Amino acid sequence: MYLDQPDDIETAITRLSHASQLWIDTETADWWTKSPKLSLIQVSDDGGDRRGDSVYILDVLQHPHSIRLFIERIIANPQIEKIFHNATYDVKFLGKSRAQNITCTLKLARKLGKQRLGVTNLQLKTLAAELCQFSDIDRDSQGSNWGQRPLKPRQLHYAKLDVVYLAQVHRYLLTHLDGSHTPPERLEEQSSVSSNPNFSATDVRVAKECPRLFYLGHHSNCRTVFIPQDTQVSGVGTDVHRLAQEFVKLAAADSRFSQLLTPPSEQLEVEQLSRNMQQLFYDHCFYPYLIKIVSKNPNSAQRLEHIWQGLQRLIQHYAGLLKRNRQVFHADQIIAKTFIDSELRLKRSYQLANGDEQTVSGQFDTLVYDGDRQRLCVVEYKTYQPADPSAQLMQVALYADLVHHQRQEPVDAAVYCIFPEFQVYFYDWDQLRSMRDMALLPHLQRMQDWLSWQPDYPDPPPKTYEERLCPLCPQQNTCQTFFLAGEQASPVKSPSVEPIVTPTPEPPPTPTPAITPPDIEEGEKLGQQLTEVFNAFGVEVTYEGAAIGPSFIRVRLKPKLGVKVSSLLRLSDDLQVQLGISVPPMIAPQAGFVSVDLPRTPAQIALFEQYLKPKSLPVTAPVRVAIGVNLENKLVEADLSDPNTCHFLVGGTTGSGKSEFLRALLLSLTQRRSPDHLKLALVDPKRVTFPEFENIPWLLSPIVKDSDRAIALMEDLVLEMESRYKAFEANRCNDLPTYNQQCLERNQPTKPPIICLFDEYADFMAEKEVAKVLELSIKRLGAMARAAGIHLIIATQRPEAKVVTPLIRSNLPGRIALKTASEADSSIILGGKQGQAQNLLGKGDLLYYGGSKLQRLQSLFAPKINFS
Repeated sequence: MYLDQPDDIETAITRLSHASQLWIDTETADWWTKSPKLSLIQVSDDGGDRRGDSVYILDVLQHPHSIRLFIERIIANPQIEKIFHNATYDVKFLGKSRAQNITCTLKLARKLGKQRLGVTNLQLKTLAAELCQFSDIDRDSQGSNWGQRPLKPRQLHYAKLDVVYLAQVHRYLLTHLDGSHTPPERLEEQSSVSSNPNFSATDVRVAKECPRLFYLGHHSNCRTVFIPQDTQVSGVGTDVHRLAQEFVKLAAADSRFSQLLTPPSEQLEVEQLSRNMQQLFYDHCFYPYLIKIVSKNPNSAQRLEHIWQGLQRLIQHYAGLLKRNRQVFHADQIIAKTFIDSELRLKRSYQLANGDEQTVSGQFDTLVYDGDRQRLCVVEYKTYQPADPSAQLMQVALYADLVHHQRQEPVDAAVYCIFPEFQVYFYDWDQLRSMRDMALLPHLQRMQDWLSWQPDYPDPPPKTYEERLCPLCPQQNTCQTFFLAGEQASPVKSPSVEPIVTPTPEPPPTPTPAITPPDIEEGEKLGQQLTEVFNAFGVEVTYEGAAIGPSFIRVRLKPKLGVKVSSLLRLSDDLQVQLGISVPPMIAPQAGFVSVDLPRTPAQIALFEQYLKPKSLPVTAPVRVAIGVNLENKLVEADLSDPNTCHFLVGGTTGSGKSEFLRALLLSLTQRRSPDHLKLALVDPKRVTFPEFENIPWLLSPIVKDSDRAIALMEDLVLEMESRYKAFEANRCNDLPTYNQQCLERNQPTKPPIICLFDEYADFMAEKEVAKVLELSIKRLGAMARAAGIHLIIATQRPEAKVVTPLIRSNLPGRIALKTASEADSSIILGGKQGQAQNLLGKGDLLYYGGSKLQRLQSLFAPKINFS
């Protein structure tokens, strides 16, 4: 996309500034003179783009302001990795010493050397041609006149492809660097030295479905797919996968697909768009395939008809996705931006609890971008409905984790089941991460144990938990005769599986017990105890793993087929009695399992200093507040610029840790922003919550302790909000970060974000007139103040309906519930019928709702606060 107007260039820079990785090249005018000028900046944020659809060409020859903006927001931004080929040359024109987080592919190539790479030289176009198989490379336009205007189409095409070459060469070099030169994020993948066999994502799924089938498949390479008995379509999996990939490739290569998406999203009809795409695909791919197959086997017509029906449903689904993404992307970009990668194979090594490393690889079908969710999504095609949904979830959780490990961003997953009717199983990142953390690593360790079993030894791999799968198993007969647990038995030959030949085993050595961390042992013990209690009540469950938080342990259980989740939920009080715990455990259905949260003894403290270190952020940086530590021992923060977390309602009874939570929240702000870049407005009717904050330079005004001053403070904030919006209008910007960026460029004073925190809001609700005025101010600020950089945090230990009215709740989207006195109080804070906060443990144990899924966290604790 060629941009030569300052406003368009600024819009592109703003979008690119949110990327984590950019590939950049430049073209210079008068490069042979002593005073060369920057003519073009070419940028791509899509490393998989081989056509240049994602490339921005910024014409900055006559726009030095645009160059300064690019340096400020991108080149000097340490959060973005910038990849150049010859960085030393390009950075001379782009900030010089201000440049941060720069990668140079020329240096990477020099580390490998020409001989190892097998290339003629290390020039970018040579590497692109000889390593990445690009042909028809234009080598002449480099020396053209980049100072002329208008630029010729050939020059723009050349400039665009330079960035494409750069991205492909960069990816190639990263995959071929040895351990000594591997970037930090890839060390974990390549440092594993383990005697354990590598597992594939399919192995992980099969082992979840049936450990014995996994064992047979690994040792004999037999078939390991459970096929439904009532299916009318068989033997089409390979063809469906290949043709689905052909559709994606054709859509990317044929400009007629992009032309179909030219109208705005609201004018596109999914049915008509789908029919047009189906026709293009039928003419160019499916019909030639049909002719080829029928000429070889005339009896294959019915099978081909089923395949075409399945592909039509898949294309219709993709038409809907493209229509939604049309709201986000331009027509000529939408295909490349929607279909990111196909058949990408990734690998990662995981550290297991027994000290071993296990390498797992996966090759998913497609990686797409969902504009509605603004998130990548791994897609797996399945010909049939899943035999075991929890096994399917574990497989795609692994795929998502592999992509997340590579790209360092959340990744959703979807399984497209083609037959008998097209169906989509969707899993968001929270579900996938939960499956990875709680079940994947213990499962990999069990897989190692199962493969180490020898025939004639006791304790073979266990049977499937889903006995309904046995009639569907392709190795049912072999399984019944091969695994003779507890007896000395030789392998029995089966017509469908070659015998597993093993030498006569020596007596098994006495195993060395693995050193298991105490936390893991505690989780295993609780899991077994829970299983026994549920089974004693006639509710059959199996233990699937545990995750350890600072104050609670989340045990993952899977109900046996036929056991209702409601039967687990109603045993909450019985579990409290049988396990001897202080509060009933939280029990919640998840994707493929049920989680049970039990108190950890003794509870651990999440010390503030272990999770946040002092640093100074610029006034334009997003304002984030620390909420708490999750089950991954990672700090969860809320971005106040997000509409779902711009204002907060916080509730918790005496002893819940509310005051300590608020103090840590304020400290997370002051530790990272100077007084010039942040202002706090504190309201403390109890007069004892914020003694350390009494005289800090961040205060907008002295701490408010009475109702009259509280009313005046809120009215002042409303006036400040209106004043800021007038300034935004005058400067043609729509939010505080953009306004402050303009002020910095003009060397004018900036406006700091303002955080207004009420510690005990209920104390102001006793007087009717005070309550009415405060409500109106909260409504006004809650509805409009986010873009102006003014944010409300309203806290109370009495979240009653008459205190936290519907008007207040509707204008405070973010919710944080510490332990409450009743289910009703919990529901008022969290909304709906969310009464779980009554059963929290206190002392910082909290539930956080920030627009998506409810999370249970442990708040930070700052034992000493010192601003001197």
